[in-house]
Amino acid sequence: MDRALIRRALGDKVQFIQGDDACAYGALLAGCNFFAGYPITPATEVAEQMSILLPLVGGCYIQMEDEIASMGALVGASWTGAKTMTSTSGPGFSLMQENLGYAIMTETPCVVVNVQRSGPSTGQPTMGAYGDMMQARWGTHGDHEIIMLCPASVQESLDMTIVAFNLSEQFRTPVLLFIDGELGHMRERLVIPDDDEVEIVNRPMFNGQGKYLPFATDASLVPTFAPFGSGHRTYVTGLTHNEQGLPRSSSAEIHDKLIRRLADKINNHRDQIIRYEEFYADDCDIAIITYGITARTCRDVVEQARSKGIKVGMLRLITIWPFPDDLVARWAERVQAILVPEMNLGQMIHPIREAVAGRCKVAPLFRIGGEIHTPVEILTALEELQCQLC
Repeated sequence: MDRALIRRALGDKVQFIQGDDACAYGALLAGCNFFAGYPITPATEVAEQMSILLPLVGGCYIQMEDEIASMGALVGASWTGAKTMTSTSGPGFSLMQENLGYAIMTETPCVVVNVQRSGPSTGQPTMGAYGDMMQARWGTHGDHEIIMLCPASVQESLDMTIVAFNLSEQFRTPVLLFIDGELGHMRERLVIPDDDEVEIVNRPMFNGQGKYLPFATDASLVPTFAPFGSGHRTYVTGLTHNEQGLPRSSSAEIHDKLIRRLADKINNHRDQIIRYEEFYADDCDIAIITYGITARTCRDVVEQARSKGIKVGMLRLITIWPFPDDLVARWAERVQAILVPEMNLGQMIHPIREAVAGRCKVAPLFRIGGEIHTPVEILTALEELQCQLC
C-alpha cells in the first residue's frame, strides 16, 4: 500500500480521538487493506472509520450480512494475500467462533478486534466489560492456541493493533485485540508514529524453488505462503490435512503432528509474543495483577498505597494469551499476596491462581455492571489485604 496515501488519509500527526478509531488507524499503518464486518455497539466506530479510510488508500471495505460471514470473508481475502481485519463485540464474537477455528486450522493471518460489552446475551450494549476473556481462549472447539492482546489506552490501541497484525503475519494465525466499551469510546491524545517508527512484518512467502507444499515448514514451524492466483496449487481445508493440504482425517499420526505443530509454533515463541509492564517488582509485599482499562486505575493506586506505607507492586498483562505462567510464578515467589481486579466475576484469576500454585494468597476484586473500579475501591482492598497479612 502507498504510505503517502495512508499518511494523507490519517491526517494530522497529533489527534484527539476514540480508542475505536485508534484501532482503525493502527490497522491502516500495519498495511490492512481488507475489512469485513457488521455494525455492533460499542465496536461500530471501528467499522465506520475503516469504511472511510480504506477507499482512500485503495483498500476494500465490505459490510457483511452478519458476523459469521464477516469472519469467513477475512479467511477468503487473506488467502489472496490481503491483510484482513474485522471488529465486533460479545454477541458477534460468539458468532465468529466456528470460522475463527477454521482460520486457526488453515493458518490464515487475520486480526479480530473485540470491543467488549457487558453480557451475556444482549446484556448492556453501551457499557464496557471484560467478560469475554475465557471465550477468547476456548470459544472455538478443539485443541488450539490463540494470541490475544489487551491495550489500556487510546495510544496503545493503535500501537497494539500494529503488533497484532505483525504477530498474525509472522505466525500465520488469527490474533485477537480486546478492548472494551469504555476504552473504545474514550477520547485521548494520539500521536501517529512516523513510518520509520512502524515495524511492518509480512507473512513468509514461498520463494518459488522446488515444489510448493502449502503446509510444509522449517524450524520456525510456520509454513510459507503462496496466495490464490499465484500459479501454485493450494488446497485449504478445515479437515485434518497433510503438508499438501489434502484431507487425512482418518490418520491419528497426521492429526497429532499437525495439531502439535499449530500449538508449538506459538508456544515455542512465547518470548516474542508475551508483552507486559512491571512496577516496583523488586520492592513489594503485595502485587496487583491487572490488564485492560482497569490497569489505569491500578497504576495510580499503587503510588497512593506506597505513600501510605503499603509496599505494592504491579504487573500489567498486555499479552493475555498465551498466558505468561512463568512470569506470574516469579511474582508469586516475591510477594505475600496478589490482588486481581477484574471487570467480570472472575476469569483471569483462574490461570493466575494456577500459575501461583499456592505460593502466596490470591485475592479477587470483581466488578460488573459497566462501571470501572474506583481508586478508593482498590486502595481499600489493598489496605484490607495488608491487615490480613499482619
